[in-house]
Amino acid sequence: MAFAPLPLNDWPATEREQIVGVFTDIDDTLTTDGAITPDALAALAALKAAGLAVVPITGRPAGWSQPFAWGDTARNLPPWPVDAIVAENGAVALLNHSQNGLDPLSNGHRLLSKIYQQSDVERHLNYARMQAVAQRILREVPGSRLAEDSPGRETDIAIDHAEFHRLNEAQIATVVALMQAEGMTATVSSIHINGWYGDHNKLHGARWIVQSLYGRDLMAELDRWVYVGDSTNDQLMFQTFAHSFGVANVRQFEHQLVHRPRYITPSERGAGFAEVAQALLAGHP
Repeated sequence: MAFAPLPLNDWPATEREQIVGVFTDIDDTLTTDGAITPDALAALAALKAAGLAVVPITGRPAGWSQPFAWGDTARNLPPWPVDAIVAENGAVALLNHSQNGLDPLSNGHRLLSKIYQQSDVERHLNYARMQAVAQRILREVPGSRLAEDSPGRETDIAIDHAEFHRLNEAQIATVVALMQAEGMTATVSSIHINGWYGDHNKLHGARWIVQSLYGRDLMAELDRWVYVGDSTNDQLMFQTFAHSFGVANVRQFEHQLVHRPRYITPSERGAGFAEVAQALLAGHP
């Protein structure tokens, strides 16, 4: 099947006018070579300034995401201009109410707060099970390594296949098969193989955060939201969102994608995200 998303310029202006919010992946969508670029950061700020909801959804851990959601005073880094970051493929959300304009005690949350889809008991039990699976993978798949951000993970495990360490396609498939044999959900991003217990995913996380943060039903207004991604673990979002966008580097996964984005950007990674934001704002009231 040919890879045939439409060029970004084919996105009708009448559809752009109706958009109220943007979901985006982080790694290799917002970031380039592991860091957010000035154009992508400026794009987030411009979307927020236009009154749009902005929520990154990532497979990265809560600990890794915290400086971007809440800022890092020790390093003098302000938070990204986003309403929240949903981490660990939909399991955890980091909220910064000073960013989203809500009352600091809205929904009973503090100014900075972290919420979960699973109970404390579920997370505790699942954590122990996941560590056992991780050790099995390290024993049975020669050359496999835990992702370097693993210490910040609370609800999943991650095996590095392309960030700091390379695994080939056969090794990646073996890791996925082992996770699934242990009853886990497994997905492959542009850098990691993630596994977890539970039925959450990026779409569940998006629905959950829209309800938690705005008190609205995402599925009832799905045609008013955008999703931007770059990899195989974005396929459910590509399939679900009519306004789905792949940054140009998504083409490296074209032979693995069953569900493709509706549109594709001219540029890769952060520059591609900035192009989506520019196109959206150009057609937004």
